Amino acid sequence: MIIGIDIGGTTTKLVGYLDNKLLRPLTVKADDPVASAAGALGKFLAEEDISLTQISHIAVTGVGAGHIGDHLLGLPVYHIQEFDAIGRGGTFLANTPKAIVVSMGTGTALVEVDGQMMTHWGGTGIGGGTLVGLSKRLLGMTDIFLVCRKAQEGRLNYVDLSVGDITTEDLPGLPHSTTASNFGKCLDDATDADVALALLNLIYQTVGVVAHGAARSTGNTTIIITGNLATLPQAQGMFADLSSLFQISFTIPKNAAYATAIGAALLATERRAREHKSKGITTEKLDS
Repeated sequence: MIIGIDIGGTTTKLVGYLDNKLLRPLTVKADDPVASAAGALGKFLAEEDISLTQISHIAVTGVGAGHIGDHLLGLPVYHIQEFDAIGRGGTFLANTPKAIVVSMGTGTALVEVDGQMMTHWGGTGIGGGTLVGLSKRLLGMTDIFLVCRKAQEGRLNYVDLSVGDITTEDLPGLPHSTTASNFGKCLDDATDADVALALLNLIYQTVGVVAHGAARSTGNTTIIITGNLATLPQAQGMFADLSSLFQISFTIPKNAAYATAIGAALLATERRAREHKSKGITTEKLDS
């Protein structure tokens, strides 16, 4: 069995990978990189009733991975470059060899994937940190799930300025419902629910526009959305609207929040197989 661990700035995510199948993933808070990684592994072993002897190796990635040495709880550790893990995990989950993979964490990173080649295309500081910070400042809330719940009753047309608000003409490729300016309207009677929905819209639209630019510049027609923000209730609908507007596929695969951890596990397994092959060790003995 292989364990993939993504040690982020606020959370640590772990997945188990055995016989080409993913075991139930989990998330813990990442107050300390080493403690959170060891804690996540211990929790996974207990919940899945698995012993350390059943694990062949661990793959770590993310901003906190540098704090992990060559072994964790006595198990060998492979360090995987985060952008490679993002690309590999996203395309694996979406079952496609070519795409722009977007990882929405505290900020947002974009990776171009073309087969085995993965290139960091760029990113934006807009992401989960933006949502937390602005929600705290504007709504007095830091619980993102409560923000999403409040946003379910929100009305975008009380906060965002649309194309239809500024023109009666039909503009090619721009329906009247298209956002002309995020927070550009902000009526006096806009409620906290309206603001909560507009915050989510601001973040998803900004990331979507950047990702669309990346796709156009690289000749891609598929954009894969991963990371924690991809799993919030409003994500599917807002990216579906962007798909329609830009005529490009925005895809949110199952287990999108764990794409980077999954990518790390896959890449470490492939690297380990190459190492063993060079030493003449057969595939049957890889996990022994």
